[in-house]
Amino acid sequence: MKVLLINGSPHAKGSTYTALNEMEKIFAENGIETELVHVGNQDIRGCIACGSCKKTGKCAFDDLVNETAEKFKECDGLVVGSPVYYASANATVIAFLDRLFYSTHFDKTMKVGASVVSARRGGLSATFDELNKYFTISGMPVASSQYWNSIHGNNADEALKDREGLQVMRTLAGNMSFLMKSIALGKKEYGLPEKEEKEWTNFIR
Repeated sequence: MKVLLINGSPHAKGSTYTALNEMEKIFAENGIETELVHVGNQDIRGCIACGSCKKTGKCAFDDLVNETAEKFKECDGLVVGSPVYYASANATVIAFLDRLFYSTHFDKTMKVGASVVSARRGGLSATFDELNKYFTISGMPVASSQYWNSIHGNNADEALKDREGLQVMRTLAGNMSFLMKSIALGKKEYGLPEKEEKEWTNFIR
């Protein structure tokens, strides 16, 4: 099994990385492979709603989004980490996720998702909610922990002192491991839930 981790911080080894790295240790203990993609320091533009991906199966802007798409398709779980900017996620990772989720047309049902947020002090729960919406619109179960998936610290050294935050990350990774393995067994025994043809309703006629 494999988990893809997205670091949405511009700092490669900052607080967000510290949280993701704590999770990686638990995934390794559970025999789950991980790959970390550093997004936050990249020049990634937002979606322009051109519709090109519907024809070609990939985003019109050929950058890290398209590079990550196949990894996303093959993984069993996705963890997205971001620092808090004005009670919101880093704009770079939001642009990345908008295009990644919209341009990939494979079935994401039952891939497990988890979001992780870091901040010096506040805005964590709003950012946490923002990131989870990518999973819930895609049929992806959301892994939970013993508290909201957040860690405090203005840098990696401070984050390492947040003992509760680090424990939250370990618990999250353990729960996510269990959930992915359970879903794999369920798919083998029962298959995926049947889907109805999607209904589209526009409210303005």
